Amino acid sequence: MPPLRHVLFWKPYGVLSQFTDPQGRPTLKTYIDVPDVYPVGRLDQDSEGLLLLTRDGQLKHRLLHPRYGHWRTYWVQVERIPEEEALRQLAQGVVIAGGYRTRPARVRRIDPPPLPPRPVPIRYRKTVPTCWLEISLREGKNRQVRRMTAAIGHPTLRLVRVAFGPLSLEGLSPGQWRPLTPEEEAALYRLCHLNKPSHLP
Repeated sequence: MPPLRHVLFWKPYGVLSQFTDPQGRPTLKTYIDVPDVYPVGRLDQDSEGLLLLTRDGQLKHRLLHPRYGHWRTYWVQVERIPEEEALRQLAQGVVIAGGYRTRPARVRRIDPPPLPPRPVPIRYRKTVPTCWLEISLREGKNRQVRRMTAAIGHPTLRLVRVAFGPLSLEGLSPGQWRPLTPEEEAALYRLCHLNKPSHLP
């Protein structure tokens, strides 16, 4: 059986987006036993959701380089209920720590999504309501979503990436992985305007 080219993984809360850690924290190796695949970008240790791993370095470059601006979609639970003006600010771009202004995004309120409970529950305060947002970005700065919601005064409590380009978490649970389907693989290469490399089986 040929080695797998691409793996779709639901990264659980508390897991690092890497295969080794000198401090002994949970890593991808705890869940994925597939040789020579590497994560396309990262999710923070306290973030969850979709992580793509691939053997194709050129595909990884196209997916991550800011020039190509592929959409990433997150479900984000924040403190309190943002006003419409705050959502407009997020969508138009906000200045985050370091002085960077984010690119325009898609932002909307959503009903609480059907996610499994987090192993470490969010902090709960009876007097402080929470709200779920769907935020789609075409960039991926370090901890960007958290820094964006902080900039409008609504700290992120839980963050789950649910889609990256044509890929979604559908059919997975936290800690599960699967190979891409041929259709997903074809859609990914079309998105990146690449042909599948002949050296990959």
